[in-house]
Amino acid sequence: MDKNHAVIAEFSIIPIGQAGSSVGRYVAAAVNALENVEGLDFEVTPMGTILAAKDLGTIFEAVRKAHEAIIATGVKRVSSTLRIDDRRDKQRTMNDKVKAVKEYMKQSQSKAKIAH
Repeated sequence: MDKNHAVIAEFSIIPIGQAGSSVGRYVAAAVNALENVEGLDFEVTPMGTILAAKDLGTIFEAVRKAHEAIIATGVKRVSSTLRIDDRRDKQRTMNDKVKAVKEYMKQSQSKAKIAH
């Protein structure tokens, strides 16, 4: 996950019309498909998966493969959400973005202590 990326995306995928409320086995099929996408880094979270790549094409390929993997389990309908941060001025990693927010939080906390 330490590679530099221009595109970071948040992706979630849900099979529709399946009996029961558990989707874990379908998510596992989708995540396994991501393993085969060259140039893609990803991190599974409780509410979705963060995708990172050098270009949009790799992100779209990952989404396509995830959809196909779930369809291959016998599901007839899939719904997904994709949110993309396509930054062209600076190469970033997922960890860089989190560190930047934490640094701003520290600065904000320091200013609040000084004001009291």
